[in-house]
Amino acid sequence: MKEIILLKLGEIVLKGLNRKNFEDTLLRTVRRRLAKIGEFRVRAAQSTVYVEPMNDDADMDEAAECVSRIFGVAAFARACTAEKDLEKIKTAAAEYLADTLEGIKTFKVEAKRSDKKFPYNSPEICNEVGGYLLEKFPDLTVNVHEPDVIVTVEIRDFGAYIRAGLIRGAGGIPVGTGGKACVLISGGIDSPVAAYMMAKRGLELMAVHFASPPYTSERAEEKVVELLKKVARYSGRLKMYTVPFTKIQTEIRDKCKEDYFTLIMRRFMMEIAERLAVDKGAQALITGESLGQVASQTVGAIGCTDAVCGMPVFRPLIGMDKEEIIEISRKIDTFDISIQPYEDCCTVFTPRHPRTKPVLEKVIEEQNKIDSAPLIEEAVMNVKVRDIL
Repeated sequence: MKEIILLKLGEIVLKGLNRKNFEDTLLRTVRRRLAKIGEFRVRAAQSTVYVEPMNDDADMDEAAECVSRIFGVAAFARACTAEKDLEKIKTAAAEYLADTLEGIKTFKVEAKRSDKKFPYNSPEICNEVGGYLLEKFPDLTVNVHEPDVIVTVEIRDFGAYIRAGLIRGAGGIPVGTGGKACVLISGGIDSPVAAYMMAKRGLELMAVHFASPPYTSERAEEKVVELLKKVARYSGRLKMYTVPFTKIQTEIRDKCKEDYFTLIMRRFMMEIAERLAVDKGAQALITGESLGQVASQTVGAIGCTDAVCGMPVFRPLIGMDKEEIIEISRKIDTFDISIQPYEDCCTVFTPRHPRTKPVLEKVIEEQNKIDSAPLIEEAVMNVKVRDIL
């Protein structure tokens, strides 16, 4: 008996004349992600993507886990295929779903007949398949309102497909359909979640990390790599740009008032990230800021950091509280890595009393005590690049 995976499209079906571009991007993504698992035939028809293994030793468990993390897939299911013959459909349903049906008490059958040439209509398919399953599994009863399992029979152009329920997919829209953006990534909880959320809206990602040795360790940088690997399971491959930041931070410490340290540091970060973003074809920056979470994330402070940028800055966490952010970080498996005790550069030279209601002119006045241009140029020229797969 042949098993396939059916991917159900969500938001993509609403894209009108642009729908084909979204579908084509999704198909390319599915093929690329599955290529390291095995050989699969991937095709789309009638708002469904069919993932068909080309040999019997394909790891369907791993393939199902892989597609569960692909943005653009609203739901998916493993299903068996059968010829479009009612007797063969009934036999296949009983055989394929045996383990599932033996462990439950109630079920119902739903049928979807998109091939109108099939000689039985949907109610007739439900009655025939349901009656056959009751004969084969005498402990079962039908419950059309709250069944333990819904058995679905789909009659489509390519054949008949039998499955038990749908599994929720990653949702969103395919990565790459929304452009490209640069995420400022630290080792904390917030920025990996922000990266994940913007990838879900179709953005291809690049990541910029700021390192300040000897104040930050190599282990802190490796922690960021591990976080990005978790994000890349959803976003796909990306590049990480590590910026040497020690010289800039020591200049800020030596020449600026302490209560402006964090604001000026973040302005440098935004300017450098924008330089790299423009160079690599990205059109926006992404940060993990949440309004009011820390002193540098007040309305005034955010305004002062944004003032140095010439491109949009996306903050998907801006209205979320910490518990909501943590919930997502657990879902994408970054939380346990984020709480490892390796400090990032944002904790270096932290002011005792940071300014929460800054005036932009005063911030600029303080920053002008530093000759910024050569420092930024030096940092950009010495960036280290890593591929995250």
